[in-house]
Amino acid sequence: MKKKIYYHDTDCGGVVYYANYLKYLEEGRTVFLEEKGIELKKLMDIGIWFVVKRQEIDYKSPAFYSDELEIKTILKESTLYRLVFYSETFNQNGILLNKATTELVCVDKNMKICEIPTDILDKIK
Repeated sequence: MKKKIYYHDTDCGGVVYYANYLKYLEEGRTVFLEEKGIELKKLMDIGIWFVVKRQEIDYKSPAFYSDELEIKTILKESTLYRLVFYSETFNQNGILLNKATTELVCVDKNMKICEIPTDILDKIK
């Protein structure tokens, strides 16, 4: 997934604010799922959500105003209750900016952990 960096993504020095990478990773996971035919809005409409349980990021190099990033996202692991994604973010020069692992759990409308629907698991494998 490609992501252009705008001024509002940066601090006063033109460097991407570190917490903004969480949004970029979310966008990367959403694109990954959409490409597998999974529409998160439809899941939400029936009371199924994926929420972040754990997030790890290893920052390697900064991104700057007007950079174009590429966020590469893969599914590293899946179980009946959770999905683990691995992502790498690169700038337009191919420089690795960060590596991240994100663990999601499936929850119902009461925010209780529940099984991931089998049709979703079938699509992402």
